[in-house]
Amino acid sequence: MEIFISAVLGELASRSINFVISRSSKPKVPDVESSLQRALLRAQVIIDEATGCQITNQAMLQQLEMLKDAMYKGCYILDTLRYQSQDEEDAKDHVVSHFLSLSKVNSLKGICSANRKTNILEQLQDTLDNLSSMIVDVKELVVFLTSYPRLYRQPYSMHLLLGNCMFGRQLEAELVRSFLLSTQPNGAEELEVLPVVGPGRVGKSTLVAHVCNDERVRGHFSEILFLSNREFKDEKVASMWEGCGKKYHNSRSSKYGRILVVIQIAGDFNEDDWKRLYAASKRCMTSASKIIITSQSDKIIKLGTTKAVTLKCLSHEAYWYFFKTLTFGSNDPMMHPRMANLAMEISRILKRSFFNSLNIICLLRDNFDIHFWCKVVTFLRGFMKWYESQFGEHPSDAMNQNKPARLRRMASTSEQIMVYHQYECSSQEELPKISFPSVMYGSVKPSGRFETLVWRSQIPPYHNFIYTCEIRDLKTTSAKRKRS
Repeated sequence: MEIFISAVLGELASRSINFVISRSSKPKVPDVESSLQRALLRAQVIIDEATGCQITNQAMLQQLEMLKDAMYKGCYILDTLRYQSQDEEDAKDHVVSHFLSLSKVNSLKGICSANRKTNILEQLQDTLDNLSSMIVDVKELVVFLTSYPRLYRQPYSMHLLLGNCMFGRQLEAELVRSFLLSTQPNGAEELEVLPVVGPGRVGKSTLVAHVCNDERVRGHFSEILFLSNREFKDEKVASMWEGCGKKYHNSRSSKYGRILVVIQIAGDFNEDDWKRLYAASKRCMTSASKIIITSQSDKIIKLGTTKAVTLKCLSHEAYWYFFKTLTFGSNDPMMHPRMANLAMEISRILKRSFFNSLNIICLLRDNFDIHFWCKVVTFLRGFMKWYESQFGEHPSDAMNQNKPARLRRMASTSEQIMVYHQYECSSQEELPKISFPSVMYGSVKPSGRFETLVWRSQIPPYHNFIYTCEIRDLKTTSAKRKRS
């Protein structure tokens, strides 16, 4: 009994000593930063290995998404702390003196307060604890990864891998793929319908096309058809099958008669048109056929026979990871902290707009020079401030709704680029020779109305995005108004 009591007292004494030591010796920012860096490396290893496997378990994918979110947040706060520590040094450098004279927007909460170091330490520690717990939680996932087949992978660098895949949509892609490959119970008469909902240009059509390009999906259906709501507004709905675009035909699975129809709802949703289409589809398609319908409107959710797939914009942290990885490419951002700081500022200005960011990413990567990057930051800050004061919204909001927009040129702020129309075309069609970045950020100045290539998608459906534009001189326009 005495031995037991002495052991308990010894244990209590040791715990008390450890508690006092832990309370007296608080961790320092560099120590926590180093621990967070090591945890990020461990998380990156797990994510890279999981990305290379053909995971079909949706619970595992959800767990993997949680780990990714924790990793993106860790990278974001670490990069913010690391790159913005260059501000004091940059203030002495004439290269970025003009840029630093502008008002700064800081992402770290409380970083400019009196307790700056305490706030930074708390955020670093919270991020480290969250990421470490997530790594512990995915131990079973790492074990199960060995049971999944490996995907065909090229020895790509990460920036090439992200540029040729649907970034941040692995879970949503598996939900769509699982719906397409599942079989209905015997005797089911209704056609299965999957709604895919999300804001404009968030990647709905690209996600569906990406999944339809999967060999398992193509082998499951004899035909895959793509329609828009404009193609079935007349009364003769049954004749639409002749006019719609056949994207894929599989003669080997034609004996099953399964057809997949992908419908893109542009603009307002008309329920009467949908009822006519669905009735015609039931007459012309077998019960094993399926329908996917995409729209910005939540009204289509009630049309689904299964739970809708909802796409949301990426988080700030995930968007920064994507933007940084593609912008720097094979260059190490840690070797260019000043340029990384500028890149982070540009990513904040763009407000997570994938469509607009791809132009900037290519522009910055092709002009890897700090002088040019400073010019881009200064131009974007002034342009965004002017646009929001004039129209009360971000330019990407107008562009995502396909509304006419007034943009500016970096070479001459007295000139406006009037964007009248936006449309998509396939890779087989003839493309404009003028690129939009060369007009907005370069010295190219076409006369009259012209068409310009905005960007080319590197993943299915490989669409090319075109603007119909015109350059106007604000000085000339204002002079004409005065004379009139």
